[in-house]
Amino acid sequence: MASATPYKIFDAVLAHKKTLSPHLMRVTLAGPMVAEMATWAPDQRVKLFFPAEDGSPARLAHDQHWYARYRSMPAHQRPAMRTYTIRHLRAEQGEVDIDFVLHGETGPASRWAIRSGVGEPIQIVAPDRQFSAQDAGGFEWKPPHTLKHLLLVADATALPAALGILDEMAALAEPPTTQAFFEVASAEDALPVPEWPGLSVRWLVRDHSAGRAAGSLMVEAVRGAELPVTSSQTHATVELAEVDVDQEILWETSDSTGHGFYGWIAGETMAVMSLRKYLIKERGIARESLNLMGYWRYNKSGG
Repeated sequence: MASATPYKIFDAVLAHKKTLSPHLMRVTLAGPMVAEMATWAPDQRVKLFFPAEDGSPARLAHDQHWYARYRSMPAHQRPAMRTYTIRHLRAEQGEVDIDFVLHGETGPASRWAIRSGVGEPIQIVAPDRQFSAQDAGGFEWKPPHTLKHLLLVADATALPAALGILDEMAALAEPPTTQAFFEVASAEDALPVPEWPGLSVRWLVRDHSAGRAAGSLMVEAVRGAELPVTSSQTHATVELAEVDVDQEILWETSDSTGHGFYGWIAGETMAVMSLRKYLIKERGIARESLNLMGYWRYNKSGG
């Protein structure tokens, strides 16, 4: 029977933790309900619910009104909700992998990843496999069929999605020429990537750049890159909507109808804003060919 809504709440428990690097941890969540989970793209977003201020785990009802009930809960009893990316889904085994960026115990998600033990319960809002349409939303990876050249730009928060994209491209008979720029905290955070003749990956290590703004290495690298895009003659007159990044989320997506070039850029909001201006206003790349996503804002509370 087809589901009436694309997303639902899944119950799971912590099955396994694996340290990927000094600042990255893979958490495997498991349970019978995970067999009903789906993912539609390598950047598929889900919501994870972590213990509330009073320490109680999430026990949200499994119905379509869960969010209204969630919002009505007293603040100290409300589970902390954070957005993550599905890294791997093994529905037939009832398992899903989520990669966490660790930054000590400064937020509920990182704290949970560090402290939690096997068997600890957690709830997830994710796509329902029974939903009749296979586009449940929650992802932006929608490249054109004529994709020839891909630009991938990510910091650690967007790295799981970016690496998932590389995995998907590597599986193609003819992967596109791909330039990838990944900003991470340390050299040890550079993770294994697939290989093909047209792939170039640059790891941009922050521990060599004390005092530099978050995302600045990504911006610098892209500004110095040779991109196979012919500048539009009208690029200087293109109007970009003003975005107050302290009040709004920077989230602008492509229309997937471009030809040849496609950019997927995600990370710290001000860095993405800078690349937005550079690529569109200075380089003349069509706005419709770019996904520009502010995953987080420096000095704002997070995971």
